[in-house]
Amino acid sequence: MTSSCCAGGDKTGPSGECCAPNGNVMLLSCSGGSNVGQLANRACVELTRDGLGKMFCLAGIGGKLSGFVQSAKDVPEMVVMDGCEIGCAKAIFQGAGVPLRNYLVLTDLGIAKSKDLDPKAAEVEKVKAAARQALAAPRESC
Repeated sequence: MTSSCCAGGDKTGPSGECCAPNGNVMLLSCSGGSNVGQLANRACVELTRDGLGKMFCLAGIGGKLSGFVQSAKDVPEMVVMDGCEIGCAKAIFQGAGVPLRNYLVLTDLGIAKSKDLDPKAAEVEKVKAAARQALAAPRESC
């Protein structure tokens, strides 16, 4: 990601990635005891390795640790992933008073919840694409 890709109001770079100030995208995921929780976690790990952003500790926000909460409030861009409609990550954000941005629920992407804890490569790619698309959507911060 380069800062020049946002010049002139363009929201994406040449490969379609979102432009965020200084590439500072916070990635947070449910890491629950199901395939979709593990899938959210795996997608955040891979997006971090891909250079899209940096994975951050959802538990720190849930524990209302001041530094974690303030970082989540201050970061210019984030993607928050819940595995299913129960919405644990969403509840954590609400409880900590942190605005929820670029929120994805993996079961809304057509991925069925199960007890299989081994994320499938095709599903990881689907989630990663959804995260990139959420960041590329028009918004005031770019």
